[in-house]
Amino acid sequence: MMIALFWLMALALFAIATRIGQRLGLIPIVSQLLLATFGLPLLMVFWIEPHWQLSGAELVSPTWLKNLYSLGFALLLGHILSDVIDLKLDRQSLKIALPSFSIPFACGLATALWLLPSQPWLSSLAVGLLFAITAIPVLYLYLRHIDYPPAATRRLVQTAILIDLTCWSLFALAQGSLHLSSLLLPLAGACLPLLLRGLGLRQPLLHSLGFFALLVLAEHYTLNALILGIGYVLCMAALKLPLVLPLSARWMSCLQNAIAIPLILTFGIVQIDVHSALDSLGWTQLAALLVLPIASKLLGNWIGLGWAGASFAGASRWRESVLLNIRGLSEIIFLNLLLQQQLISPALYFALMLMGLLATLLPALAGLHRNR
Repeated sequence: MMIALFWLMALALFAIATRIGQRLGLIPIVSQLLLATFGLPLLMVFWIEPHWQLSGAELVSPTWLKNLYSLGFALLLGHILSDVIDLKLDRQSLKIALPSFSIPFACGLATALWLLPSQPWLSSLAVGLLFAITAIPVLYLYLRHIDYPPAATRRLVQTAILIDLTCWSLFALAQGSLHLSSLLLPLAGACLPLLLRGLGLRQPLLHSLGFFALLVLAEHYTLNALILGIGYVLCMAALKLPLVLPLSARWMSCLQNAIAIPLILTFGIVQIDVHSALDSLGWTQLAALLVLPIASKLLGNWIGLGWAGASFAGASRWRESVLLNIRGLSEIIFLNLLLQQQLISPALYFALMLMGLLATLLPALAGLHRNR
């Protein structure tokens, strides 16, 4: 009973934080990250643990909650991967994406190998990818919020899709290479659109429902959801089938902001003892994890945007470099995936979540959230 009460209270807090943030001109994910990074740890330390006598492990133990988490995770991962269908390769986006991915990725690998405690090579690879990732949905929301020109918006979003597809694909292939037998079921599931098409079933909604249902099963049974999801949407793209969301855009947005994102953020944060996590990282390591991902990503963006040229007359190279540094939802999903598979430590999870918050806040702090 107390566990269910806690989760109802957490959802209510996220709803209140989102409403307050909207009044202050913040998009929902920024308000949610602020609450998750600062509000939830304080709530756990000063109220839940001493007064309710509940630990983080107990709060995430119910079976019904894990099933709900699988649904929320599949919804958000599916929403992010669905952008792959909209990928249209063009030279300008590729010119931006190459340094925007490779420079922070190399910096992340170097940081993992030389500054962090010894860890498996897959964990080091994941850190490099976390340095490089860009949040597709949050970037698009920011660009729409500041009324950015449509052609420039399309170029930046296509760049983000290229970067994220590279990050997700590299990690999925690297993870699958450790257990080749575990690739069979996800790859078979990814071919479902081809099977449905062969049976003469061409309704986009049927293909899309299969996509989300398989992602839920993959998450629940700890299969390689990335291989399944990426392969599925690539098959749909090859068949020229659109990915239809199971609900209207308005209801999907409400479901994500009111339930899925708060659930996933809370699920990760409550399992972490923030005080001991920060104590396990030295000041040098913490500073590196906060500064180097942002700095290396900005450098890669700056070089790529210079190589590609201005997207429109008067375009600010600095402004677009900061916008492409946004992390947000894509990084949250990746961080939770790594934490659940114990590929990163709680300390690394919290430090990189804090970095993601700073990177996502940077456009507002730099005054780039104002309308043109």
